[in-house]
Amino acid sequence: MIARTAAIAGIGATEFSKDSGRSELRLAVEAVRAALDDAGLSPGDVQGMVTFTMDGSAEVAVARELGAGELTFLGRIAYGGGAACAVVQQAVLAVAAGLADVVVCYRALNERSGRRFGRAHAQTGATSADVDASWHHPMGLATPAAMVAMVARRYLHDYGATTDDFGRVAVAARRHAATNPHAWFHGRPITLEDHRASRWIADPLRLLDCCQESDGAVALVVTSAERARDLRQPPAVVCAAAQGSGPDQYVMTSYYRDEVAALPEMGVVARQLWQQSGYAPADVRTAVLYDHFTPYVLMQLEELGFCGRGEARHLVAGGGIELGGRLPVNPHGGQLGEAYIHGMNGIAEAVRQVRGTAVNQVPGDGPVLVTAGTGVPTSGLVLAGG
Repeated sequence: MIARTAAIAGIGATEFSKDSGRSELRLAVEAVRAALDDAGLSPGDVQGMVTFTMDGSAEVAVARELGAGELTFLGRIAYGGGAACAVVQQAVLAVAAGLADVVVCYRALNERSGRRFGRAHAQTGATSADVDASWHHPMGLATPAAMVAMVARRYLHDYGATTDDFGRVAVAARRHAATNPHAWFHGRPITLEDHRASRWIADPLRLLDCCQESDGAVALVVTSAERARDLRQPPAVVCAAAQGSGPDQYVMTSYYRDEVAALPEMGVVARQLWQQSGYAPADVRTAVLYDHFTPYVLMQLEELGFCGRGEARHLVAGGGIELGGRLPVNPHGGQLGEAYIHGMNGIAEAVRQVRGTAVNQVPGDGPVLVTAGTGVPTSGLVLAGG
């Protein structure tokens, strides 16, 4: 078992913007340096590096620019935002196996000023991903919003939810971001009327149902729980770390499985998280859920066991996921309100919640749940104080 063997000992980030004005490599190095400084470590302490397969900055390049020495562990995780918590899992495995004592996880991207994920991109290769895309790209389902829209429409049909239920997720995220000085939408909350008035992107998704496009970087330092207790910051112990993929899984949207309006890959992750950690949904103090699109927040709440299938709209109603509600979700504003750094900024927020240093601190000493990208093979973490 890897539960509680390792901890996140440092977090670092650049500013979050729409035009960073510098390379993704520089962003990565800035974030890693900040994370090491946060932990009270130096580049020479780093023995391992893990990032996303989509990251444009090679581990050896980051290590070279950082001034790190020899590396004994290198790793990359696929499936876009689904990799966010999985990079931490890889670091935990490396530490637990004795392959590296200090492992850095990072993600850097100029997703607004550079390659924008929200645009359609031609699939011209002969990879399995290209084959999968051939089933829906010719029909116009070629952007993340278009792909998710079909699932969202089915969810509304199956469970009697409305687009206002999606809107309440956006309102909660923006309300939290409004009091977070690091958030792009700091000081700019929205109302449900604002959501209703925002333009259509792909029916039933409006602009305010979609996460941001951001430039920036986030890095995390993982080491053994024992060593982390002697470092500069209180450790965020990794009580559980899991990956998951469901039957008939495709990338982004799995149209061909038995139930379209569900996220079985998150169910696979949830079962592992609760088993590894010994916690249950009722124990969770706050949840940091991957909110690239509002419908998937509702569906995650159901898959993770916070409510029954089709019942998330009742949990969200009346401020249930806002600060002071039954389950505060994304106190930092999430990707809808703070920034879209492929879910890594959510892990940093979870660490702050464990430390008790978050801007919108949720009271209590229960664990913090974090999830990664949905619709794709995904991952999750449970963090607690050590």
